[in-house]
Amino acid sequence: MTQTADELELAVASAVKGDKAAASRVLGLIKPGVARYCRSRVGVADKGLLSADDVTQEVLIAVLSAIPGYRDQGKPFMAFVYGIASHKVADAHRSAGRNRSDPVEHLPETLAADGGPEDAALANDANAKLGALLAELPEKAREIIRLRVIVGLSADETAEVVGSTPGAVRVAQHRAIKQLRERIERDGEGRWR
Repeated sequence: MTQTADELELAVASAVKGDKAAASRVLGLIKPGVARYCRSRVGVADKGLLSADDVTQEVLIAVLSAIPGYRDQGKPFMAFVYGIASHKVADAHRSAGRNRSDPVEHLPETLAADGGPEDAALANDANAKLGALLAELPEKAREIIRLRVIVGLSADETAEVVGSTPGAVRVAQHRAIKQLRERIERDGEGRWR
């Protein structure tokens, strides 16, 4: 285990016993990974009611609420956290799918300095293409790609989260990337740029 993983496990053990400072430390340690995971599943852009930052906050609140009842079942605490995150992301997508409004309190007086509609359209197009590519992979392979490439977990950490071995994770990642590369080459690179 890494120093951070050891530190997390110690903080979790203290937080389960009711130590509020340890619970705060747990949230501080898990927040970067949770935020990357949520951004990988939701996207970076704020889409009305669907925001990766909001989903991250929901995950952290759910984890904080679950800590008193948490029982070590032989898996790392982060596997528990990513399970909660997966459910919160699905809830957010369902909620956003039901509500198509994008209300604003005031209309802006000037043009926004950030990219503008063309940049937003290009970013949305790239995200849609990436999403379509990933959708072709089996769910477990998609999850491995998200955890390894986007969240940045090691093969060992990913294996613990998905309930596999590090070797199987590496093989699955290699096969998934190969499959994506072949799809891009078969359809022509221009389509995916």
